Amino acid sequence: MSKRYPVLRVVENRGQDLVRRRGSRMLVRSFIAPMFATNCWILAAEKGSECIIVDPGMTDISAEVEMIVAEEGFKPVAALLTHGHLDHTFSLKPLADGYGIPAYIHPEDRRFIADPLGLHGPQFAEQLRGIHFAEPEKVELLKDGSQLNLLGLDIRAIHAPGHTRGSLMFLINGQTLLSGDVLFSGAIGRTDLPTGSSSDMETTLRKKVLTLDDEIRVLPGHGPETTIKYERKTNPYLKELER
Repeated sequence: MSKRYPVLRVVENRGQDLVRRRGSRMLVRSFIAPMFATNCWILAAEKGSECIIVDPGMTDISAEVEMIVAEEGFKPVAALLTHGHLDHTFSLKPLADGYGIPAYIHPEDRRFIADPLGLHGPQFAEQLRGIHFAEPEKVELLKDGSQLNLLGLDIRAIHAPGHTRGSLMFLINGQTLLSGDVLFSGAIGRTDLPTGSSSDMETTLRKKVLTLDDEIRVLPGHGPETTIKYERKTNPYLKELER
């Protein structure tokens, strides 16, 4: 099995990247952060209801997320982090503290909110020089199997190490999976950065991904949404494990 997923290129964000999608049980809005094309997902039951913000990336996209929240009349109640990489956490503090909401993360990745170099390695040192990072005021920790009841949805945290030691996926109502950088359409997350592990990733894919129902909708950390069924049939990394 390949040990890494290629580094995603930096892309320029444009207005057409603001996409609305409606699922059977919730309203999903997304915004693609300019650096590394990270999907920031905003989930709610309907317009005007409470919402959760997932993986607010970089550079600072807090204004764009706030615009979506205002457009839909949403009331943010939580921020979920699939892992501690900076392209998923950069805009966390202004949003979490601005709305007075807690951020949820696995304990293995918590310290990297305020110390992103620990997950990215020395090649990022020069780019991050002079930038101060800190946790938001409210941080809650999740472990494998932790249950959240937000927005009237059942949200189960699935510990999924491999991309980072503290990577999480979130299964919502047994129907929708926030896969972070574990599973993409046609690919998987890279494992060559600090705390990444190809053996952990293989275990995660075997025991945490391939055991999921085919009809589950997948909202990944990068790239287009997909389904478990489609990935089981077409994703070369999953097909390799099922041989």
